[in-house]
Amino acid sequence: MYSQHLYCWLLLAFLYFMLSPCTASAGKVSAIVVFGDSTVDPGNNNYIPTVIKSNFPPYGRDFDGGIATGRFSNGRLVTDFISEAFGLPSSMPAYLDPSCHIDQLSKGVSFASGGAGLDDLTSQATSAISLRHQLELFKTYKEKLKVAKGETLANDIITEALYYFSIGNNDIGINYFALPVRRAQFTPAQYAAYLVGRARAAVRDVYDVGARKIVLAGLLLVGCLPAQRTLNHDKPGECDERHNQFARMFNAELQEAVRRLNGELAGAQVVYAEKYSVMSAILANPKEYGFENAAQGCCGTGLVETSFLCALDAPLTCKDANKYVFFDSAHPTQKTYNIEARAMLKTELQAFL
Repeated sequence: MYSQHLYCWLLLAFLYFMLSPCTASAGKVSAIVVFGDSTVDPGNNNYIPTVIKSNFPPYGRDFDGGIATGRFSNGRLVTDFISEAFGLPSSMPAYLDPSCHIDQLSKGVSFASGGAGLDDLTSQATSAISLRHQLELFKTYKEKLKVAKGETLANDIITEALYYFSIGNNDIGINYFALPVRRAQFTPAQYAAYLVGRARAAVRDVYDVGARKIVLAGLLLVGCLPAQRTLNHDKPGECDERHNQFARMFNAELQEAVRRLNGELAGAQVVYAEKYSVMSAILANPKEYGFENAAQGCCGTGLVETSFLCALDAPLTCKDANKYVFFDSAHPTQKTYNIEARAMLKTELQAFL
């Protein structure tokens, strides 16, 4: 009788272990590797000479311990939630953080930098880590993995990792529509094609290093960011349709690029992650998602403040960020990022779960 009970207990334990979502996920994806801009920068900008920083209050007030880590939000980012869903750490480490050792980074790492763009000119304008440099840091990261884990295990980690790109918003808002250089060189359609060409090249770069599971996130409604509403001189307070039209054009080009990459890169699985329609649905019916304000940011007046301007106007910051779609004038709240992550995990990212 005892042996029968023991057998049943062991069988149930085995089934639980095998069917547990976290265990299953961790087995399929070894790590999350992130490239991009402030939407996925967990603190790399803390360690470079740029004014685009967020390692001070009111940023991070809803993060574990209320710490301002350098994330441009009140708490966690979309990639933090994605990492957790795959059974990996619930917060992504920044590659440049000197307190993070290679064992931590082997389970996930972000090379992203606030202010970065697909276009090197965008990163130069903001003194951010360019995508080109992020890719070089990734190659250095792989070499460190080899030293720490051995070549075989390091190659396995690189091959089984999920690569997430979230970049391009600054090329629209900071570069093309704010600076004269690219507008003099490209029409909007030509510039969108140029940016997507840079995205394709970046995917090929990580593929050559060993990446096989790759996510390219589309752009959100850039014209509906609080800062763009404020700067919309033709219709103050309303979304800037020029920016949104560009984002839709870019997203369409990016989806076509994903289709081509899947045909060109043997053994790779490249997916497009939709963000535009998710944010569009939130902004169209904010109350359905529990939001009370979808037009202003939580920090300061909510109209123009981001980065150090949020610190200057900290006394004006809202009491409950969960009621806001945006935390500052350019970045979503933790709650919004969680909604985005859950939408992706139910759709495009299902392929990797």
